[in-house]
Amino acid sequence: MTTPPFDPPSEKDVATVSAQLGRPARNVIGIAARCVCGAPTVVATKPRLEDGTPFPTLYYLSHPAATAAMSALEATQVMAEFQELLPNDDSLRQQYESAHKTYISDREGIEVVPELAGVSAGGMPVRVKCLHALAGHALAAGPGVNPIGDLALERGRWSPFVCECIDYEATA
Repeated sequence: MTTPPFDPPSEKDVATVSAQLGRPARNVIGIAARCVCGAPTVVATKPRLEDGTPFPTLYYLSHPAATAAMSALEATQVMAEFQELLPNDDSLRQQYESAHKTYISDREGIEVVPELAGVSAGGMPVRVKCLHALAGHALAAGPGVNPIGDLALERGRWSPFVCECIDYEATA
């Protein structure tokens, strides 16, 4: 198995993610995307939690400003708009299917969890269900991999190129 390329988490990373989430971070195996200042933005989480629970969300958006932006965007009903694009745009639908397969491949490169067979995140490959998961995947994988995640990042009121971090060390 091949592990997707992400940085292993340092103790400082885990403390920062815990401060970002407002609770202890669980089963973090990597930092899949970082803010321009270096703080974690997306964590990679074990496909099976320590208690044995299957956890399909490999790429978990942790940055509070990014999370807030995706929540605000979801509140505008944009998911329904994005959902309507899928049956009418063959290229977008194929890219979204490919993103789904990439996500599963990344997760299975870490651990195959039979209960998660064929399941990715965010509603892929046929639904738009969670912009947090789709944006997290887009940030982790880079532009052009997850088209709906890319659209969410374009439409959201947050940019991965502008630091909106607080002093996480002071809050940890």
